[in-house]
Amino acid sequence: MRHVIAILLQNEAGALTRVTGLISARGYNIESLSVAPTNDATVSRVTLVTIGSDAVLVAVEDMTSGDHLARELLLVKLRIPAEHIDSAGALVRRAAGKVLSASPSSYIVELASTEFEIGEFIANISAFGEIIEVVRSGVLGMARSDPRLHVSNNL
Repeated sequence: MRHVIAILLQNEAGALTRVTGLISARGYNIESLSVAPTNDATVSRVTLVTIGSDAVLVAVEDMTSGDHLARELLLVKLRIPAEHIDSAGALVRRAAGKVLSASPSSYIVELASTEFEIGEFIANISAFGEIIEVVRSGVLGMARSDPRLHVSNNL
């Protein structure tokens, strides 16, 4: 089963290595990983995606099921013939994306959406030109309501 997991950890050297080591030691592969400081400079939030059994991984918030939001950021660079620039722009607007550079040799789009919608967008935009480069952030997730992820002294 696919798991989207959020973890709060101390913002110190080696903390992320310990978490990823714990997960890989249990035979799980990390498909995507995103780390950033929180509003508390001493704490970082990790969002990772892994596939494995439903056994308890670690004491974290598993957002696999339940009411949560999950988004990924995409940057994609294309080479688009001038005659397709307007059509590509219309597709970007329908997907609620943003054109960062609109030259035919370097048409760059930013899009924040679900993994599925980003996959669809990449497939659709490729009809207008050659994809040169794709950069994806990996999944970020947040529960819509309580309980929210919080620091616990019980770990």
